[in-house]
Amino acid sequence: MFLSHCTALGISTLPLSNGWDNHGKYVGLLSPRDNLKLVVAPLHKLVAPAALEQKPSEFLHACKVHRIPVLVVAPAPVLERAKKLLADVKARLIWSSPEEFYDKALAQLKH
Repeated sequence: MFLSHCTALGISTLPLSNGWDNHGKYVGLLSPRDNLKLVVAPLHKLVAPAALEQKPSEFLHACKVHRIPVLVVAPAPVLERAKKLLADVKARLIWSSPEEFYDKALAQLKH
């Protein structure tokens, strides 16, 4: 619903893939030509199944290099645990509970 809301407001959106779900452009291939200001992702989309042996720092590397912040959404009671799961990610991570993410995302997009 968030992406539909953004589209209605005239904010362009681009579906992204984490590399194993194939639901959009692979986040690891982002470039300045994509003109992205923010990646929004629920925590479970950033942590690959153990069998894949792929670290979030690997596929979010493009976000670090191109300075695209990543808004990570996780339930408030587990935010501290979530932060530990993504501790090795060097991209700029913005943390949010589901209740706050809409306001945080729009505030970031206005920068």
